[in-house]
Amino acid sequence: MQTHNQPQQGKFSKWLKSSITARMIMVGFLILILTIPLTFIKFLIQERMVRQQDVVREINEKWGEEVLLYGPMLKVPYKEYSEKIIKNEKTKISHKETVTHIKYAYFFPKNLDIISTINPEEKKRGIYKTAVYKSKIDVSGTFSKPNFAEIDIPNKNIIWDKARLVIKTSNLKGVNNLVEIKLKNNNYAFTAKQHKNYNNRYSNDVKLHMLESSFIKNEDLPNEKEISFSMNLHTNGSKQIRFIPIGKETNVNIASNWKTANFIGEYIPYNSDKITKSGFDAKWKILDINRPFAQQSFDGIPDLKQYSFGVNFMIPVDEYQKSERSTKYGFLVITLTFLVFFLIQTMSKIQIHPFQYLMIGIALIMFYTLLISISEHSSFLKAYLISGVSVITLITLYSKSILKSLKFPLFICASLIALYTFIFIIIQLENYALIVGSIGLFLILATIMYVSRKIDWQNNN
Repeated sequence: MQTHNQPQQGKFSKWLKSSITARMIMVGFLILILTIPLTFIKFLIQERMVRQQDVVREINEKWGEEVLLYGPMLKVPYKEYSEKIIKNEKTKISHKETVTHIKYAYFFPKNLDIISTINPEEKKRGIYKTAVYKSKIDVSGTFSKPNFAEIDIPNKNIIWDKARLVIKTSNLKGVNNLVEIKLKNNNYAFTAKQHKNYNNRYSNDVKLHMLESSFIKNEDLPNEKEISFSMNLHTNGSKQIRFIPIGKETNVNIASNWKTANFIGEYIPYNSDKITKSGFDAKWKILDINRPFAQQSFDGIPDLKQYSFGVNFMIPVDEYQKSERSTKYGFLVITLTFLVFFLIQTMSKIQIHPFQYLMIGIALIMFYTLLISISEHSSFLKAYLISGVSVITLITLYSKSILKSLKFPLFICASLIALYTFIFIIIQLENYALIVGSIGLFLILATIMYVSRKIDWQNNN
């Protein structure tokens, strides 16, 4: 049996060495095999991203979540009457009875002015970091006389002595001062209340907690003329700060020494000099005509979070996103690198063993593990340079021992440098990534077609 198998093994080995088709099948099989560890690397990146998000979430929860301020609003109860038919079971006689219902109307300020000063700082845990801040928020404005004409409620049915002020905020844990509002010459403290969510169509958004004041004194009510108010809030927060423009005219000014401001929400600052050398000083002015909701609500507090605006303070951590994008080109890198070795092998008649192809492929895979681990402790650019130089040097030196000359390893080195540079440029681009990638791949294809035009495919099958 041994003498019978040896000629067969010799024929197969000879066919593998001399046949281009056999080498192409072998190289294609190795490329498919190497996609398995490449997939595991993608899972590793996802795992590290989730770990980072968990750590950032834990820091934010302990320090204080994002700040979203909604208010103040004037809450005025009123009476409505309905008739109910009562039937006496003994006498079988029915009579009408008037039933009183207590309902609440909510009125937004005529003018709402918000001045906020933000002092951000970085918090670290291990290799992860996030942005938190301390904020001072000064709120002032005026309430005009509530208008019940929309639902035809006479003045005698309005319960003025039970009126309160209401604010909603997303962050009670971070508040570090007594929350009071001043109406004329009197101060009213707020207390937290459990409340029912009204019209909560955006339940995936941040949750709001309700704060209510004590009953407003008759002398401070805007039932005859406008009443001014003022309050200040000191709170710790994270991620972002937002406000809802409930004033008939809302003016907001947010200033900070944070230099990477990201303005978010439905409205953008109107001042062109909002970005300064020391940070930013952004100003907004929103009128009631600019937003699609009324100045009062007779059906509970509406959910207006979708109309909020403000500033995002999150640190732009995109190392994992960039690493993930780079792995998407891993199949391309392996394929093109193997193709270069395949063309060199075919044109120069130098034999390259499948094991050597496998070693080169594993070295290309190692680029991504190096990139992920180094980028966690440094910038993506440094990690990319270190990983790229290490892998290119390793493959170049290894190819020199295989190809027994200097010109082919130098060509491989130049090819890998060009390829990794090309991929890095694509990763950095956003709007032009597709067109640059398409043009680059077209040029690569044209180069391969030009180099391989003189290969005699027919006589090497």
